[in-house]
Amino acid sequence: ALQVFADNALGKYMDKRNSPDVQGTSRLSPHLRFGEASPSQIWHSVRELAAARSSESRGAEGFLRELVWREFSYHLLHFWPELPEQPFREQFAAFPWRSNAANLAAWQQGVTGYPLVDAGMRELWQTGWMHNRVRMVVASFLVKHLLIPWQDGADWFWDTLVDADLANNSASWQWVAGCGADAAPYFRIFNPILQGTKFDPAGEYVRRWVPELAAVPDNRIHEPWRMSAAEA
Repeated sequence: ALQVFADNALGKYMDKRNSPDVQGTSRLSPHLRFGEASPSQIWHSVRELAAARSSESRGAEGFLRELVWREFSYHLLHFWPELPEQPFREQFAAFPWRSNAANLAAWQQGVTGYPLVDAGMRELWQTGWMHNRVRMVVASFLVKHLLIPWQDGADWFWDTLVDADLANNSASWQWVAGCGADAAPYFRIFNPILQGTKFDPAGEYVRRWVPELAAVPDNRIHEPWRMSAAEA
């Protein structure tokens, strides 16, 4: 898997890693999770490849930053073992989250009505994996649109992701929620419409996982409720 990534996607990593309709990421996370490849092995292999292929150094540098970010999650979990349950930033302990079983179920099943969110959640359910950019979008939607606790989202990812990793899962959900280390600020929201328009402009990813939208025009694929009667 590492060799496939190196041969096909490493050089284009910085340009393609945010596009969910192409295989622009390494897909090494399940192998890291189960110890089939170590961070050290990947680190040195990618550095050697970058040294041999100077044109791929930019992609390699970007990828290695993500690998280090993953390892930082282990640092956090080691020194703050309560990370999976409690907010890293204590002021968030009293945040007025909402408990809404119906909204949580709609998110889990990919029937929120927001195409990019639904595509990601259906990809997760059907494959056990989800593109990283889309993970951030669906996580933001749960905690900042629906105001459902990040722990509920982390629990669902833990149950469904083939690469579910306690440290990375916990730290990443806290980052999106705004209560983690170096977290996205509370006012940063991943707008699912703008994110879809930017990273899935032709709607190929959405159409793959939300087939009922297959006939929607490209300019409406991320907000089909704006279609006119003529377009419908």
